[in-house]
Amino acid sequence: MSDPIRVVVAKPGLDGHDRGAKVVARALRDAGMEVVYTGLHQTPEQIVQTAIQEDAGAIGLSVLSGAHLTLFRRVVELLKEREATDIVVFGGGIIPDADIPELESLGVAKIFTPGATTQSIVDWVRAHVPTHSAA
Repeated sequence: MSDPIRVVVAKPGLDGHDRGAKVVARALRDAGMEVVYTGLHQTPEQIVQTAIQEDAGAIGLSVLSGAHLTLFRRVVELLKEREATDIVVFGGGIIPDADIPELESLGVAKIFTPGATTQSIVDWVRAHVPTHSAA
């Protein structure tokens, strides 16, 4: 028997638009996952700390501000520093197609661009984020 997938959904940086993040968080929750939504204006340090404290299997970042390269890079760096590279990082938002290969090279597992369905996100998370075994 295994526990549900645990996902931290976060809005890093100064971006104040969180509707998409909330929609994704709800879709993951409705699909049976445990979701922690951190709210607006989170630092990468706060996001990584939350993911580690919550024993999350993944961090989903929503970035609309244009600072995606900086914010994703810092989250991945902090996970490496904290020896928590088993936490899968994925995200979405207004991210140019040209930046996706660089994000992937940093260690971001998947980027969902505008138009991605909530079902495609749920299916991807189920296929790529491990569950924890029940103790």
